[in-house]
Amino acid sequence: MRATRGAVRAYILAVTLCATLCVLPALRPGADTPWATLGLLAGLYLGCELPGRCPFFGRSAPVSAGSFFPLLLAAAFLLPPAAAALVAVPGSLVGRVENPPAAARRVWRAAELALTVWAASRVHALLGGPAALGGPGPGRLPDLPYALLPACAAALAFSLVLAALDGSILATAEQLPVRRAWSGLLPHSLGPHLVHGLAGLMMAVLWSSSYGPLAALFVLLPMYISCWVFAQYHREHAAHRATIRALVQAVDIKDTYTRGHSERVGRASVLIAHELGMAQDRVEVLRFAGILHDVGKLGVPTRVLRKDGPLTPQERRVIELHPEYGHEIVRGIGFLGEARAAILHHHERLDGSGYPYGLTGREIPEFARVVAVADAFDAMTSTRSYRPGRPVPVAVEELKRCAGTQFDPQMVRALARGLERHGWSGAASAVTADDERVPDDERVPAPRTGGAGRDADAGPDRGRPR
Repeated sequence: MRATRGAVRAYILAVTLCATLCVLPALRPGADTPWATLGLLAGLYLGCELPGRCPFFGRSAPVSAGSFFPLLLAAAFLLPPAAAALVAVPGSLVGRVENPPAAARRVWRAAELALTVWAASRVHALLGGPAALGGPGPGRLPDLPYALLPACAAALAFSLVLAALDGSILATAEQLPVRRAWSGLLPHSLGPHLVHGLAGLMMAVLWSSSYGPLAALFVLLPMYISCWVFAQYHREHAAHRATIRALVQAVDIKDTYTRGHSERVGRASVLIAHELGMAQDRVEVLRFAGILHDVGKLGVPTRVLRKDGPLTPQERRVIELHPEYGHEIVRGIGFLGEARAAILHHHERLDGSGYPYGLTGREIPEFARVVAVADAFDAMTSTRSYRPGRPVPVAVEELKRCAGTQFDPQMVRALARGLERHGWSGAASAVTADDERVPDDERVPAPRTGGAGRDADAGPDRGRPR
């Protein structure tokens, strides 16, 4: 662990030295540094970061440290590389830091952004970007659309360098393979950074025009507000994911036998949803439904869930209440929407023999019919400590055999199509039990006949409701 911390410190020091070398030309005596423009841009960036330290804003500050990139890109377009690199330093050194050590994180962020802005400004200058911006004189109009080329190239360089540095510090700190640490960073950031580059170009064009810096603020303010709205959305989305994750972890702790099952049911539900052509917002809610379908087990006594012997009729009735318990647990979570009905009704069957209410056919909500198929599919294909998982084709045939009585045929066909297109990796090798005990759902004679076999959730002849 000490070696890891030492490596991180050494890496931060190396990046800081590189950043220092990049900004030195602007600090040398006789350098033609436009200090007025640099000071104003640095002050604006500092002003964008200060709300993050203000108790009034708390965690709802408009932007977090280093996130208001349009202003940094405008600096890359307006200033020489060495001067542009200095713009990010004051704001990064005082910006909000979520986790300790705060000092090291601020130094890292300042050095990282200085290098990133320097690279973007260098690319912009090499492609003739400053000349394309025009100037305050009546004969120096911006050269559009040519100015878009160096601006987009600079935004690309900004994104590449930032992704490389973020991935490298992650690989150093977490001892991850570099490829894994960099995975996804550039694809997720490139689009937003190009948009930030266009906003920065608008600011730079207005700044260089006869209207001056004051006109550029009319671009700055709307972009700052839009960044705040975007950040609020991501914070809310992160809170949603944290809520889901906490509930799933609680279920896994209580019923270790089905560990990993919930996540796979969520994946299978999404596979079905895509084949049905659902809108993306509904797909996300359906994924939540699949992940949380068994959250009601939190209301079932642990001694019943983990009981080694056969279940009594009373204990069976208690377990059959878990959909209702789950609905009660999540009913106040507004963002779940239709997922709440899926949690309540995912054990209903088309022929009316399910629970808790014995709904039939289209009375069963669409999301519940999807989750029922995904739930049964994962139960049959997952390897358990006492038996291997069924091959995917065998499980699909079993679902088709029960379609029309237990499962919605449309959902079964959608799952089959999705599996043909995308396959199903990892299910047959995923062990969902931590011990060698035989689950209760295969010990008790079934109260019903017919169905998709003896696997948990797979058919009505299972001994224990899941």
